Amino acid sequence: MTTLQLEPARKAWDSIAAGYDQFVAPTEVWLANEALKRAGLEPGERFLDVAAGTGGLSLPAARLGAKVVATDWSPAMIERLDIRARAEGLADLTGRVMDCHALELDDHTFDLTGSQFGVMLVPDQALALREMARVTRPGGRLLLIAYGAPDEIEFLHFFIGALQAIDPEFPGLGASSPPLEFQVSDPEVLRVRLANAGLTQVTVATVTEKIEFHSGQELWNWVMFSNPIAGLLTSHLTSEQKIDVRRILDGMLRERSSDGGPAVLTNPVHIGIGMK
Repeated sequence: MTTLQLEPARKAWDSIAAGYDQFVAPTEVWLANEALKRAGLEPGERFLDVAAGTGGLSLPAARLGAKVVATDWSPAMIERLDIRARAEGLADLTGRVMDCHALELDDHTFDLTGSQFGVMLVPDQALALREMARVTRPGGRLLLIAYGAPDEIEFLHFFIGALQAIDPEFPGLGASSPPLEFQVSDPEVLRVRLANAGLTQVTVATVTEKIEFHSGQELWNWVMFSNPIAGLLTSHLTSEQKIDVRRILDGMLRERSSDGGPAVLTNPVHIGIGMK
């Protein structure tokens, strides 16, 4: 991406950084630990987190004893990550503002390079994966975590269902041209893209992510701050309609919960791993 193309995206992610840090990043910890375990991260290894957000993958890696560099094109995301690292005393975690399509890092630097729900959605994923492979040492590993089949992403269908209850003309996801978030929802496409980046011994495993929601407001916050596209999808709603969406989500979550506790929504997530 050119600087002119990057700036609007950067500002959009900056605008949701505080909410992402508060509502979204804490729900990513289980998945991050599972993926890092599968990728064989060891204490003392050099780990690069690309499109890191506020540290959903890099903070768990640092807690495991890795020497971590976390990059994101959003300065506000990196600022939040740095605050969390300092609060936890994670001296071996460094945040840097950087475009994943042109990593300002030396070749063959990291033992493991990864991205959780970041490079999943960038416009030139093939280039970003090549960059991730370039900075990984020979014999090192590359890790990409991405959503599976959109038809099985429950939080998405709860949210779209509530929007359509308020606005019956809301189209939902386009089947012919799904958003970038789902460009590797087919595990074979993910496998091929990792192989095309120059990786060998590629594996793609699909796990079930489980996220607890206690209220419609909580689900609303999670979706609205997980991606700038959510704000665009709801921008046509009035304040009263947005309240109605949260009310409908409340009812949907109550129906899902069998014991009055939080509702658990599930999502298929691919963990792709390849060797340099």
